[in-house]
Amino acid sequence: RTSPSHATMHSAVLASSTSTHASATPRPFAAGRARLRVQSSPSSRPIVRANAGGLGGGFSAALDRLRREAAEAMQGAAGAAPSSAGTLVGVSFADDAPSWDALEARVAELRAQHGLPVVDDLENGPANPKALLRRFDSSPDDEPRVLFYRDHAAWCPYCQKIWMQLEEKRIPYRVEKINMRCYGDKKPSFTAKVPSGMLPVMEIDGVLITDSAAIAAALEREFPETPLLPEDGTPERARASDLLKLERALFSRWMGWLTSGWADGQNRSGFEEALDIVDAELRATPGPYFLSSGFSLVDITYTPFLERMAASLAYYKGFKMENSGRWAGLDAWYGAMASRATYAGIKSDYYTHCHDLPPQLGGCEANGDEEQKAMRAAIDGEGDAWRLPLAPLSAASSPEPSWTGENAELDRLEAACALVRNANAVVRFAARGCGKAGTRPVSAPLSDPTATPGEEHIPAVDAAMRRVAHELLEGSAAAKPAEARVDTAAGSLAGAPAADALAYLRDRVGVPRDMKYPAARQLRAHLNWFVDALEA
Repeated sequence: RTSPSHATMHSAVLASSTSTHASATPRPFAAGRARLRVQSSPSSRPIVRANAGGLGGGFSAALDRLRREAAEAMQGAAGAAPSSAGTLVGVSFADDAPSWDALEARVAELRAQHGLPVVDDLENGPANPKALLRRFDSSPDDEPRVLFYRDHAAWCPYCQKIWMQLEEKRIPYRVEKINMRCYGDKKPSFTAKVPSGMLPVMEIDGVLITDSAAIAAALEREFPETPLLPEDGTPERARASDLLKLERALFSRWMGWLTSGWADGQNRSGFEEALDIVDAELRATPGPYFLSSGFSLVDITYTPFLERMAASLAYYKGFKMENSGRWAGLDAWYGAMASRATYAGIKSDYYTHCHDLPPQLGGCEANGDEEQKAMRAAIDGEGDAWRLPLAPLSAASSPEPSWTGENAELDRLEAACALVRNANAVVRFAARGCGKAGTRPVSAPLSDPTATPGEEHIPAVDAAMRRVAHELLEGSAAAKPAEARVDTAAGSLAGAPAADALAYLRDRVGVPRDMKYPAARQLRAHLNWFVDALEA
């Protein structure tokens, strides 16, 4: 469950389904429960207390301060954006890129060469954040019983849990996307149904359900064909219930460290203690998942937060959680999850999470040590991180591993396809970077829903974007970036506003909303390539 700001996160699924077979719980959790102070009562929540250090002046005042500091930090952090007041004033370039129609034809040609459909099957194909209707090969005459309200940008961890559950169970559903308040207003039609504005929300056969735990339980009850939980009253079900309490304990230790600027070493030790217990639980099963019976709702419940923990603690604390060598069970779990087709279309990246979490939480505190600064710079794309030629992605990549590797040619095609098939909207969105900031900003610094594009610079932005799309499709800049040049000798299009627009777009590519992580990395680097070519 989530509040509009995600500041309050409620108890996990299965809090009301603890079995009487608690004695079957494996020893790692039983031993760790006392240290983490997790109560075994089915109605209780973990009582680990987050260190709220530095909250002098009242909680509201502290949140206001954290929001202000996070906004100021993020406005200056992401990616070394050029400025029309900088070195590109007076630089112009020629429009030497193919037309959008020609680029569309090339996209279709390359997709056919790779055996891809002309367009993605959003109703029946792999999980896709753009899908508004999922049928899973059910009859087109059958209206789905489920209407799923989730956030537009795929930021909400509680929406992600329900999304994964629907996909894994292959339950046909419709989607209605609702803003989170930190980046826009909610539809009046939604708040008329749900005055709190909380997400996720679901209607099953017209019945409204407003809590993620209740939604998950209802999906298991109403759609039992693919169960994601062991049978009630079994030792495995009791273990699942205890593991979900452990997830809340780990969550509390994470929040206590991430949002506090005090007692950094103590908070780190507390988090590592909880993570050690989670890792031991994973290593206690024969496979990579939390239950011996295999993938389950327990894995789904852990997924959004283990994903966000790895990203945020690297960025704000310099803490390497994935592939560190310390947590072998956790690494096996990350690898197994990354290989699941359902998760591949839902998973985000470090950059997106590190910039979407502060406005949801009221701020995150960086510890300022050298490891943290280096990881922050790499995640934000500074230096060579988002520059061609890109280093290959693998499980050994740092700071963000790619457990399934990459296919650079297909990744570039995915990025190009997103540009080409949404050309007009993407160009106008990017042109906000050389336009005017909105008059009504929201708490997410990289979101500006009332900004306006620089209309006079649209031709330059359009030409630059077509050249970027062309390079993504042909791969020449990726192979030899120094030899792929932009003609600045005879052109008349202004370089500075085009560079501002490309940097604006680069810093706002969201994963998975816009594309998968490997494709987003290619797009960000190719946008930088064009700006660098102008400067050269």
